[in-house]
Amino acid sequence: MDNLLEELYPEITLETEDLIMTISVKKDYSQIEDLDKRKEEFINDLRDFIKEFSETPESKEFMAFFD
Repeated sequence: MDNLLEELYPEITLETEDLIMTISVKKDYSQIEDLDKRKEEFINDLRDFIKEFSETPESKEFMAFFD
């Protein structure tokens, strides 16, 4: 099943000193011809994703893991 998802959606793994996050991208950014605008759209979508996640009960449940 994972292979099927990888074929349907491209993935990117982002890593910092504190986090490793693998993201499957469902949105088709190919309609945005300008590479810089495409990148900006992707970054904005990441910000929206993080904001949306921060407002969910799951975000509190996840942070409770560290209790």
